Amino acid sequence: MPSTNLDDVHYYEPAHGHGLAHDPFKAIVGPRPIGWISSCDRDGRVNLAPYSYFNAFHDKPPIIAFGSSDWKDSIANIEATGEFATSLATRPLAEAMNRTSAPVARGIDEFELAGLTPAPCRQIRPPRVAGSPAALECRLLQILRQHDLQGRALDAWMVIGQVVGVHIARAFIRDGLFDTAAARPIMRGGYMADYFEATPETLFRMRRPTA
Repeated sequence: MPSTNLDDVHYYEPAHGHGLAHDPFKAIVGPRPIGWISSCDRDGRVNLAPYSYFNAFHDKPPIIAFGSSDWKDSIANIEATGEFATSLATRPLAEAMNRTSAPVARGIDEFELAGLTPAPCRQIRPPRVAGSPAALECRLLQILRQHDLQGRALDAWMVIGQVVGVHIARAFIRDGLFDTAAARPIMRGGYMADYFEATPETLFRMRRPTA
């Protein structure tokens, strides 16, 4: 096991470079859940793309957010229509999810490109991924442009949405609980080809202290 001696530390300031073979930031903040975001433009053309700057930020009401490093089709569609869905990316769907990350021309249907079946949502227009164990229907709360410490506007955007509908495949509901490990969600690692998978073997439990 690598040493965790506090005196044996590689320290750097991001503004001056990391001094390593590759930037470690995303490897430290990881693995990260993948928001597999589906959206439609005003004409109903569908877009599906994965975002690894993604997570849940509140539960009552349920609120999720994802970040984009530039103004992509997903952001433009959500700004125009105010709605999107996110489907759980899992190990059986990993190759298809990866295909939807391809930088294709606007208007290309990534469902068709990746051989995925779209399934209708109930409260929003964008479809969800039919083979995914779970999906969240969302309505837009905010799109925030990010700024740095000097106040400079960045080509970086955060989409915040409230969950208004939830789809769960019944096969993954056991004793009234969603069996996350059985669904085998995948998460993004820090470097170009790195992913992690949640499995029943990696599950462990700890109770929160009561006092």
